[in-house]
Amino acid sequence: MQHDNEPIRTPLWTRNFVAVCLSNFFLFMTFYIYAVTLPLFVTQQLGAAETQVGLVMTAFILTTVLFRPLAGKWMDRYDRKKLFAGSLLLFAVCALLYPAMHHFGALIGLRLAHGVGFGLAATAGGAVAAELVPDRRKGEGIGYFSLFMSLAMVVGPFVGLTIADRFSLNAMFLICIAFSALSLLCGLTLRLPKRTPLPAAKKLASGWRGYIEPAALPVAVASAFLAFSYGSLSTFLSVYAVELHLGSYASTFFAVFAAMIVLTRPMTGRWFDRFGANALVYPGIILFAAGMIALSFARTPIAFLGSGAVIGLGFGALLPSLQTLAIQSAPRHRAGLATGTFFLLFDAGYGAGSYALGVVAARAGYDGAYLVGGLVSLVMAGLYYLFVNRPNGGGVSPRAGRSASPS
Repeated sequence: MQHDNEPIRTPLWTRNFVAVCLSNFFLFMTFYIYAVTLPLFVTQQLGAAETQVGLVMTAFILTTVLFRPLAGKWMDRYDRKKLFAGSLLLFAVCALLYPAMHHFGALIGLRLAHGVGFGLAATAGGAVAAELVPDRRKGEGIGYFSLFMSLAMVVGPFVGLTIADRFSLNAMFLICIAFSALSLLCGLTLRLPKRTPLPAAKKLASGWRGYIEPAALPVAVASAFLAFSYGSLSTFLSVYAVELHLGSYASTFFAVFAAMIVLTRPMTGRWFDRFGANALVYPGIILFAAGMIALSFARTPIAFLGSGAVIGLGFGALLPSLQTLAIQSAPRHRAGLATGTFFLLFDAGYGAGSYALGVVAARAGYDGAYLVGGLVSLVMAGLYYLFVNRPNGGGVSPRAGRSASPS
C-alpha cells in the first residue's frame, strides 16, 4: 500500500492534462503569430513609424508582467477554473477586436488589455498543469506541458508569416481568432479536483508575499538570464539570417531548434525525475551558451543550422527543469504563486534582453549581440550554483527530492 501523495499507477495523460496542454498551445500560437505579424500591420495598414513598433510589443509585455504575480495569488485564493476560463475569454475577446483597429492609440490600448489576458491565462494554465501532474512524474509532466509552448514558439511565427504573405493580414487575424477560441474551448472542458481547505498554519500570506513566492525567487532569477539571452534569438534571428545571406534558412533554423526540443523532451523529463535537476541544468547551460556563441560565428548554412540544434538542446533541457524546480521549491498550496513568480522574472528577462541586446546589435552587429547573449547565459551557472544548488540539496529542493524518489 502506498503512503505517498501520489500512487505509482497515477496516469499522466489524463483528459484534463491534455486539455490544459492544448489550451496552452493555442494560447501561445496566437501570441507568437501576433509577435511576428503586428509589425507589418502597424507599418503597412496603420502607417505608423517603424520606431513605434517597439511600443506595440512593450505595451503587451508590460501588462503581462504586472499581472503574472496577481494571477499566481488569485489562483491560490479563488476558483481556479473560473479564473482560467475568464482570462482565456478576455484573451479571445481582445483577439476579436484587432481587425477593428484603425488608429495607433486604440491599438496600444488593445495591446494593454490583451497583455492582461495573456498574463493571467499563461500563469493560470501553468499552475493548473502543475496541479494535475502526479508528484512522481513532475519533471516529465511539466516538460511535456512546456513542450506545447515550445512547439507554438516555432509553428506560430511560420504560420503567421506564411498566411500574411500568401493571403492577407485580415486572414491572419481570423486564424488568431480561431486559435483563441480553441484555447478557450479547451479551458472550459477542464474538470479540476476540489481543493482541500488549508489549515490555519498555511493561510495565504499578506503583503508582498501574497504576490511573490520567495522560495521560487532563486530559480526565477536564474531563468531571467536564460530569457535575457533567448530574447535576442527570437527577436533578431530573421534579420541576422538576411545579413548573412542565409535568409531562406531562417525558418529552417527554428524548425531544427524545435526538433531538438521535441526529440529530447521525453528523455529530459524522465532524467529530471530520476537523476535530479543538476543532471540537466548544468549541461543545458553549457549547450545553450555554446550554441549562442557558435551562432555569432556562423557564416555557412551548416554552421547556422548546427548552432540552432545545439541551442535547442540546451533550451529544451533548461526551461522545463527550471520551471519544475520553481514549482517544487514552494509548498503545494502556493504552486500558483511559484508559477507566477517564475514567469514574472522570465518575461522581464525576455523584455530586457530584447532591448539591451538590440542596443548591442546596433553598435557591434547581430553577431556581437549573440556573442554577448551566450556569455550572459553563462552567468546563470554561477547563480544556480550559489542560490539553488546548495551542498545539502543536490540542486533539488527537499520536496522535489521526495517527489522523485521511491517511497
